Amino acid sequence: MARNYLLYDVFTTERLAGNPLAVVLDSDGLDTAGMQAIAREFNLSETVFVLPPDNPMHRNRIRIFTPDYEMPFAGHPTVGSAIALAELAEEEAGIFVLEENIGPVRCAVSKHDGSTFAEFDLAKLPEALELKADPEAIGAALGLGPHEIGFE
Repeated sequence: MARNYLLYDVFTTERLAGNPLAVVLDSDGLDTAGMQAIAREFNLSETVFVLPPDNPMHRNRIRIFTPDYEMPFAGHPTVGSAIALAELAEEEAGIFVLEENIGPVRCAVSKHDGSTFAEFDLAKLPEALELKADPEAIGAALGLGPHEIGFE
């Protein structure tokens, strides 16, 4: 089946410069193996597949593939996808959310001097930290013994 796609030069205002990106627009119905095969055929550092969003408040879901594997997130595919989707919608500027495997990514798109630019915000995922506090020191700071605050 034929698929519509766009090729972008990301991180540049010059043609045939920057970081190339393929954006496959009508990816609904493609399975992971099919996406991987198409990405391998493009043989670019990344290829993006645009899908309908899971959350109707978001613009689209995107999946990012290298020729060898799927990525949860990457910067230049996010920027290029945001630009492609804004240009297809003929938007001069806007803010929207793309769903990626890492989670929702807020994108802002604007035009300057005939070129479209995009940036994104990515929430920092929580990480578990190991407690390295000394129970004796904590108890002393509170004026309590460790047995009085449940450290034993």
